[in-house]
Amino acid sequence: MSFNTSSRQLPKTDEAPEDMPSQEATPLDAPAPTDTVQAEFSEVSAPEAEAEAPEAEAAPEPKAPETKALEAKAPETESPEAETPETGTAETETPQTEEPDAEASDAEAPEASDAEALEAPDAEVPEQAAAVSDTGTAAPETDADGDGDGDGDAAAPRRRWRRVLGGWREKYPVAARVLAWTTTAVALAVVVAALLMPTQADKFRLAAFARLPVEAIFGAALLIVLPRKPRIAVAVFAGLGLGALTVVNFLDIGFNEYLGRGFNVVLDWSLFSDAQGYLQDTFGKGGALGIAALAVTLVIAVLALTTMSVIRLGNLAARNTETATRTTLVLAIAWVTCAALGVQYAAGIPIASEHTMQALQFKAEQVRRTLRDEAEFAKIAKKDDFANTPPDQLLTGLRGKDMMITFIESYGRSAIEDPVMAPGVDATLTAENEKLTQAGFAAKSGWLTSATYGGSSWLGHSTFMSGLWISNQQRYRAVTAGERLTLPGAFKKTGAWDTVGVMPGIQKAWPEQNFYGIDKLYDSHKLGYKGPKFSWSTMPDQYALTAFERLVHSKKHDKPLMSTIILTSSHQPWAPIPKLVPQDQVGDGSIYDSIEKAGKKPADIITDSTKSKQEYGKSIQYSVSSLINYLVKYGNKNTVLIFLGDHQPIARVSGNHASRDVPVSIVAKDPKVLDKIADWNWADGLQPKQDTPVWKMNAFRDRFLTAYGSTPAP
Repeated sequence: MSFNTSSRQLPKTDEAPEDMPSQEATPLDAPAPTDTVQAEFSEVSAPEAEAEAPEAEAAPEPKAPETKALEAKAPETESPEAETPETGTAETETPQTEEPDAEASDAEAPEASDAEALEAPDAEVPEQAAAVSDTGTAAPETDADGDGDGDGDAAAPRRRWRRVLGGWREKYPVAARVLAWTTTAVALAVVVAALLMPTQADKFRLAAFARLPVEAIFGAALLIVLPRKPRIAVAVFAGLGLGALTVVNFLDIGFNEYLGRGFNVVLDWSLFSDAQGYLQDTFGKGGALGIAALAVTLVIAVLALTTMSVIRLGNLAARNTETATRTTLVLAIAWVTCAALGVQYAAGIPIASEHTMQALQFKAEQVRRTLRDEAEFAKIAKKDDFANTPPDQLLTGLRGKDMMITFIESYGRSAIEDPVMAPGVDATLTAENEKLTQAGFAAKSGWLTSATYGGSSWLGHSTFMSGLWISNQQRYRAVTAGERLTLPGAFKKTGAWDTVGVMPGIQKAWPEQNFYGIDKLYDSHKLGYKGPKFSWSTMPDQYALTAFERLVHSKKHDKPLMSTIILTSSHQPWAPIPKLVPQDQVGDGSIYDSIEKAGKKPADIITDSTKSKQEYGKSIQYSVSSLINYLVKYGNKNTVLIFLGDHQPIARVSGNHASRDVPVSIVAKDPKVLDKIADWNWADGLQPKQDTPVWKMNAFRDRFLTAYGSTPAP
């Protein structure tokens, strides 16, 4: 029997194997091996070959090859290649006792452990070097894929790396097995967690992650049957897709926490610039950059982790096809059974999960709705019952009145009803209402349902003043780019009022000024403030109102004023909070330096829900007190104040699944003003009751215009 060492693996040892027959001296009648032998690599040196066959004809020195493992039972045959020519030289024969030694050496080669099999990439075999042919020449190397068409130089680093890993596994087999199983377990956990991750923070519980995801079962079945290259491609694509879905899930969690809704993959990308500005105002430029860098790093890490996890599990399934097939079949049967019987851990948590498919369907439907909404909203926006009302038929019941429409940032229903915040806020509303009564004012209050929640205040402002439901950025851009009669615009259209805006939160160009019909705008740069910022808020509310009085209201005017004022001191993160100071000490705002330094830092409260609620409540008390103090001091018999919240605070403060309701109040000295809204059934005073009627915020414009003498003219 003859063996060609170019196609047979020999045991890998530190020294060249002894008693190994050379190619030129393979015995013709060596007994065939009776067992299948799986050999490792070895090197056969030229000096040994010469020693075995001293009288053999000179042949080229064979290179030390690395070959694929060979398992075969060969019949006993005679190989003509081994016949020595009749040249008169002595025949060289290797004693037959050497073959059993070689077989014994082969048999001692350790088999690859299960851990090594798990650790090695799919379809990888011991590296293949140039095989020595019968003529002593080296066959060409194959590439990394073993198809012979690759670049040997490019594959060399991979071969060296695999040899290092192989040596490490042989040296530390237990550690290798532990590492392999741990890595596989982590990969499985990553994939399952990504497939089952909820989109709301309050739904995170162990049962949510202990379900059978149907997507994993289908994915496993697909990866089992695919050949290597298509399998790797599909695994990479699936891993990147799963990673992208995980990132969107995290965005959903954040948006639900702050804005009370999920992330809109079409419209919400523009909000990241606002988020960056908020972070910079809250944590400084360095802190904002650090958070942004961390976010980008996490996104990359998630994409890489999910991709590598899917590839590893796919390769594992391909190497263990029979076991993987049985397991997938059992899980599929279990999933179908649980789905058919409706088995659940608890209400709303079925064992048979379709979470990822449902999430993808929801996002796809959201995209379709968003794209359709633009055309539908354009039709709605064209309808305006007061678009063609003549100026002399608008707001006849308020002629001669100084109007103020004031928004208090994040002033929501939770401030009045939440058990943590309500005691302080309700006490403030009661005390300020008594001030109004003593000064001769009266008030009526109700509820409005805002178009936004937790943020995006401009959506609430535009909804209230345009009479349209502006619930997303697309609608906001559409309405502000067109012509629509807003509340300030209606006052301006009559020609009986001058319109001004006091908006300390505006820090850059604001083209919406023309849309709203505001003649003169006082933004953060035009109010003369020299004091410190209070996190996001550019200046305290007391100062903004004082500047309004100094720059606008105290001046002589030919016409009454229609003033739109947006107060910002109750904007998150509610630390530090300004304090009321004597009116004659407000000055240019420098007095607030010491107050800002002594206040709490955002980091002190931002992660604590209870502390955030407490500080939020204090900020609402401050804003309401600042406004009522201004009205009592500077208001007169012709002053009419409308003030409201733009939206509820974030869920961490207002609570999960809180309503979108905000309080709204109308305050006046002239009793005729409030008599005109008697049929609204609003509560007396500054605090609406629990059973006070609730309107959608966009309904206010038409009701207000109608109540105060405007004639509809579509």
